[in-house]
Amino acid sequence: MKSFLLFFICIVVFHPAQSRNNTRFADSIRVAYNVPELAYAVISSDSIMEMHVSGVTKINTSRAAGITDRFRIGSNTKTITAFIAAELVKQGKIKWTTKFFDLYPELKNVSKKEYYNTTLLQLLSFRSSLMSWTYTNDAPTLINLADNEEQQRYQFIQWALQQPPIKRDKGFGFSNPGYVAAGLMLERASGKGYKQIIAELGKKLDIDFGFSAPNMLDTLQPWGHNAHLEPEAPADNYKLNWLLPAGNINVTLPDYAKFIQLQLKGLRGQSILLSKKEFEYLHFGLPEFAVGWFWREEDGHKLSYHTGNPGTFLSQVFIDRDKNRAYILFANAQTDKTSEAFEILLSRLTGS
Repeated sequence: MKSFLLFFICIVVFHPAQSRNNTRFADSIRVAYNVPELAYAVISSDSIMEMHVSGVTKINTSRAAGITDRFRIGSNTKTITAFIAAELVKQGKIKWTTKFFDLYPELKNVSKKEYYNTTLLQLLSFRSSLMSWTYTNDAPTLINLADNEEQQRYQFIQWALQQPPIKRDKGFGFSNPGYVAAGLMLERASGKGYKQIIAELGKKLDIDFGFSAPNMLDTLQPWGHNAHLEPEAPADNYKLNWLLPAGNINVTLPDYAKFIQLQLKGLRGQSILLSKKEFEYLHFGLPEFAVGWFWREEDGHKLSYHTGNPGTFLSQVFIDRDKNRAYILFANAQTDKTSEAFEILLSRLTGS
C-alpha cells in the first residue's frame, strides 16, 4: 500500500501571477452569476497547477467555503463506476460481453425480451435500450419497495426491465437505469455491495468518497441549491439512492483531482492499475460516448469529458490527453447561470 500511495504523490506547481488572475476572475464570475460556492482545479498527470474554492456553503449565510468542502458530483459518478468495471474485467471477474441475465437469471422471465441480450458494455456505454429515467420521474414510487437500499435498487431495475425499450436514433442514448443495472452486475460479480466496492477503491487511491448530500452528515458542509437558488435541506433522496452507481457520490475537490490525475496517468501509460490501452478504451473506445466518458476531437487531439447535475449541484471535468491537462469545476448550485459561469471560466482556464 505504501508504495502505491507514493505513486499518487503530486507536485503542487502554482504560477503565482496567473493563478491570482484566474482566482480573481473566478471570484468575479461567481458573484456576477450568483453562484454560492465555486471551486475549480487545473491539473496535469503529476501536478496541481491551480486549485481554488470560494464563496459560501449556503446562500445568505457567512459560512465560508473551504478546500475540504464536499460536492455531489452527479453523473461524474459514472466515470468511477466504469473504472471499477474495467478493473473487474481485468481481474477476470466479469467480461464486457457478460449479459445482465447471466448474473440475474431470476429476473429474465419477468422482463421484456428486448433486454435479454443486454451486456455490461452496452449498459456502461449508453447502448442498451433501457429508458433514460432520472430522479424527477414520477414512477416508480417508494410504496411497496423494500426498506433496504440495495434491495430497492434491485426492485427498481426489476421495474425498469418491465418498461418498453427505447429506440436509440444515434445508436446510444443517456440511461441512468443502465448504470444502475451495471452496478448490480458489478456487485454480483465481485460479491460486494457498491458502497463497499467504492470504499475499497477509495482506500486504494487515498480518496474519501461519500454518498448523498454533503450536509446530511454535517450541516456546515455545502448545501445544494436548485434552479431557483433554494437551498436543499438535509434529507435522504431515495430516488438518488436508487441511482447510486449512476450519480450519487460526493467528494472534495482535492480528492477528485486524484481520480482525474489517475486518468491522465493512465492515458499516458503511467498507471499500475490499468494499461494505456485499457484507459483509452474507457475514454475513446466507442464513438462519442465510450465507457463512462463523452469525447470529441478538437484541433487534432482528443478531449474526454463528463457533466454531473443531480439537481442541486453541478460538476464538470474536461481531460485533454494530448496536452496533459485536466480541468475540474464544482458548484453547489444547479442553475442556468451556474452553467454559464462554468462555460466562461473554462474558456478562461483553457485559453480558448
